[in-house]
Amino acid sequence: MGATLRALRALVLLVGFYLLGVILLAALAGADYLLHLHAPSGVAAKLYLVSVLLAIPLVRGLFMLRTPKGEEPPGLPVTEADEPALWRTVRELADQVGTRAPSRIVLTADVNAAVAEDARLLGLLPGPRRLYLGVPLLQGLTEAQLRAVLAHELGHYSNSDTRLAALTVRGRAQVLRAVRHFEERADKTAGRERARQEKKNAKAAAKGKKTREIDTRHAGVTYRVMAKIYIGYAKLYIRATLAGSRRQEYAADLASVRVAGRDATASALREIPALDAAYDFYMNSYATLGAEARLMPPRGEFFGGYGRMLTARQLELVGLRTDLPTEPASPYDSHPPIADRVERIEALPADGRTDEARGVALGLLADPDRTLAALEDAVLTEDVLRFGRTADWQELLDHSMVANFASLDTPLHRALAMYTKERPTLATLLKVIDDGQLWQLARRLPLSDQAAEAQGRAFREFVRPALADALHGMVLAELSAHSRLSWDFSWSEPAAVRLAPAPDGTESDLGTAIEAAVADHPDTRPLRTLLPTPQGPAARETDAPR
Repeated sequence: MGATLRALRALVLLVGFYLLGVILLAALAGADYLLHLHAPSGVAAKLYLVSVLLAIPLVRGLFMLRTPKGEEPPGLPVTEADEPALWRTVRELADQVGTRAPSRIVLTADVNAAVAEDARLLGLLPGPRRLYLGVPLLQGLTEAQLRAVLAHELGHYSNSDTRLAALTVRGRAQVLRAVRHFEERADKTAGRERARQEKKNAKAAAKGKKTREIDTRHAGVTYRVMAKIYIGYAKLYIRATLAGSRRQEYAADLASVRVAGRDATASALREIPALDAAYDFYMNSYATLGAEARLMPPRGEFFGGYGRMLTARQLELVGLRTDLPTEPASPYDSHPPIADRVERIEALPADGRTDEARGVALGLLADPDRTLAALEDAVLTEDVLRFGRTADWQELLDHSMVANFASLDTPLHRALAMYTKERPTLATLLKVIDDGQLWQLARRLPLSDQAAEAQGRAFREFVRPALADALHGMVLAELSAHSRLSWDFSWSEPAAVRLAPAPDGTESDLGTAIEAAVADHPDTRPLRTLLPTPQGPAARETDAPR
């Protein structure tokens, strides 16, 4: 299907959305007129109110014909003077693909590359083009793989995909926005009904009367019916545009193969899901490690550390490269499954281009360290940029763990506070254990139905792992507060804790001590030998001989 026909189809589907709204409003108006003629005035008044409530989101949808222009994703715009090698590569690839090069390149912090175009007249006339390129791709791909990714994106330009994207995406957004309006209204109505019934039950219980089961099935039903109407149209819209969107991806893949080579294109597609999973792990485990303490790694390392982690964990990435997604990210994803795309590409004849550009793509940047530092300023929030900077990653780990333990709040902490009516400290917990009340305390923990019904040894086996984990955290927090533990930072392994020797000079065996404290017949003495000398009246009382 040519660009003009695809534009016409997208326009017809978009107009259909508004036509659906007009038809529904007309139906509401017709129903109101019939009610005025035939229904009692009291009933009619209530149904008029329902009609008005249903009409409000419909009217709002109709007046959202012009979708607000989306803001540009946060990123670092780079000129040809900033990054001459990158711009030269993009222009060369555009010539090979047979399309006009973008006029703007923006480096982002995502494991993604994308193109956009500010087309005019509903996509029928071309406009300025932009290329968004994730720096994590530069850190994880070879130059040949990056060329394949860029050729794929530029292939969308040559097929007029970007000119039509705004129109197609606008239609999808409008339909889904209407669905969300109705679903949110239905959820709010159901929430109010639940609160009303719970309040009624509370009054009944206070008077010793029987309470009723909460039932909100009929609350907000009219909103849900309207949402289903729009969901039906959304499915029609997406089905009509999805096949075309996926064909565009296959066509762009072929452009990538032609320009960058079969093997580079297939390996890039294998690599991207692995890089994406690794990036999520890096952000959660490394980059934001100091969030609780309002600390950041050295300048440039917030994103720069990702490359170091990739180098250290190459073996872990092997499985991610081979175990490719066989299904789309969602039923409405415009991209076909990665596994299918790779299979199609690897089935093509070999082209002998296996040894091209094996260097790391980050080498295309004039000064990677400068770019990684500038990217922080461009994409991080002002609040995060005000965080303190540590000298290195080891210092970030040390300070972060101290802050995390200082704010430790587990279900055991909350259960202990409810049980003793005191501040939930390790000293208080050890006193509860020594008094033989550990398993009574455990009943205050969040329990599954099966655990709550268990008795005796069966109950202890249910709750013992949770108790041991929480106690382990409380002990580490106590040792951290007294500077009796340290941490080993590693790019390839989880951070490892090192305990100082016990006060009597023996090697600390925390695992055995915790096992003894949560045994069927708990014994806290092995644990106490590992702890610092108690301070304060409460601690002295806890450690008193029995």
